[in-house]
Amino acid sequence: MRTWGPLTAVCLGTFMLLLDVTIVVVALPDMARSLHASLSDLQWVMDGYALALAALLLGMGAAADILGRRRVHVAGVALFAVASLGCGLASGPGMLVAARMVQGVGAAAMFATTLPLLGSVYQGKRRSAVLGVWGAVSGGAAAIGPVLGGVMTEGPGWRWIFWINLPVSVVSVWLTLRVVPESRGPRGRRVDWAGTAAFACFAGAATYGVVRAGSQGWASAATTAAFLVAALALVVFVVVERRSAHPLLDLALLRKPAFVGVMAGALAFNGAAFGVVPYTSIWLQTLLGMSPVHGGLVFLTMSGASVVVAVIGGRLLHGVPARFTIGGGLVVIAAGLFCQAVLDPGSTWTALVPGLVLVGVGTGFVSPGIAGAALAAVEPERAGMAGGAVNTFRQLGYALAVAVLGTVLTSTMQHSLSHGAAHTLAGGGARALDGVVPEHALRVAFASGLNTASVVAGCAALVAGVLVLALVRAPRASHRPPGATAVAAAGDGREPSVEKSEATSPPKKPAADPR
Repeated sequence: MRTWGPLTAVCLGTFMLLLDVTIVVVALPDMARSLHASLSDLQWVMDGYALALAALLLGMGAAADILGRRRVHVAGVALFAVASLGCGLASGPGMLVAARMVQGVGAAAMFATTLPLLGSVYQGKRRSAVLGVWGAVSGGAAAIGPVLGGVMTEGPGWRWIFWINLPVSVVSVWLTLRVVPESRGPRGRRVDWAGTAAFACFAGAATYGVVRAGSQGWASAATTAAFLVAALALVVFVVVERRSAHPLLDLALLRKPAFVGVMAGALAFNGAAFGVVPYTSIWLQTLLGMSPVHGGLVFLTMSGASVVVAVIGGRLLHGVPARFTIGGGLVVIAAGLFCQAVLDPGSTWTALVPGLVLVGVGTGFVSPGIAGAALAAVEPERAGMAGGAVNTFRQLGYALAVAVLGTVLTSTMQHSLSHGAAHTLAGGGARALDGVVPEHALRVAFASGLNTASVVAGCAALVAGVLVLALVRAPRASHRPPGATAVAAAGDGREPSVEKSEATSPPKKPAADPR
């Protein structure tokens, strides 16, 4: 228990928080029917979680350094469990979105402390083995999410995709308190709450503006106001970070072309690879009549390819410059998205398979090395900040992509359907349009919208891939100890330092030190 208990405790939390990114996808049509939710509501069900996670990730890491990582991790799991209960009890879309945002806050506390906790417990070769297990659990959570979500939705109902977190959270908290020692970061660290608030305001306002544009138009007063708030918040964030002694993100890093290239890749990666998935799921179940389980199984072609490539590529591509694996992987993702943009009114799910496989292959190239590329682009003392920035940009990219691609989808559909019918159909409400809009028109509209969204996502991935290939160069030699890179990539935003664990206080006499 003492040897593998901390790993088990941490992996339980990691599995939950990453599972909840993908498990919701196949339940969206059932949620729409049960809660009478619009497409905008469904977008916020996805985005509320990702935005809270992205906005608070770096700030939570700094807070954990001060308050104690185990304490913050346990508090995050507890909050995540309470929010999961609220999600399952939601009586309307507003309550569900609010609970999803609270879930994201808890997930940020968990994610920011996951690898630092492992790094404080395991050392040397054992640390490398532990990090390998943690990586496998992370990949497994993403792969199993759509299938498990389909099983829960088709069986006891979509609310159980949230309630299943409750017993897992109880075990995770109990095990963490029992076997994981407390640890903290260096003294003197302060939390950049002003920067955290400004970044959260920017991300939220920008996403809100894009979502509102889909329902009210780009020139509406609400859309314009949201973008103005986002721009002002971004200016405030830059000013705060330039003046802060402990910034969330050292803006000087943006002068490094390699760092900028990796951040561009991170922003586009999750958004391009997974931003179309929620709308594809709606198409599979609403237009093709597939069950949630069968709809989830379709996405196994993508996640399965990703896992296989990541495992095999990790061995065969060792030593290949990151600019080629990341930049090339994004180009492959772009090719996969273009291959998905071939739908017509008579298409079945098999039309998506070649494109999904290519997206999975590209993901298998990009995902394992993108954090390491960020660390290699900066000085060792900025490794924690770079790792945190990668995870933040990935989540922010996903949230923005879900909003942008949803707006693209409905805007395209409005050319052949009325404004209201387009939003009803995109939100999974095809049954509500039976007898009002011909089925052929519904299929034409959604296929056209999904094709356009895939092309837009593919273009984003292609541009990001070219930027990575152009800006990211061979990393400089580093003297980081074994395992330090992976721990820094946890995304807590802290700087590498000698960590203090309350479970192993230093001996009073150096001569008696058994280490």
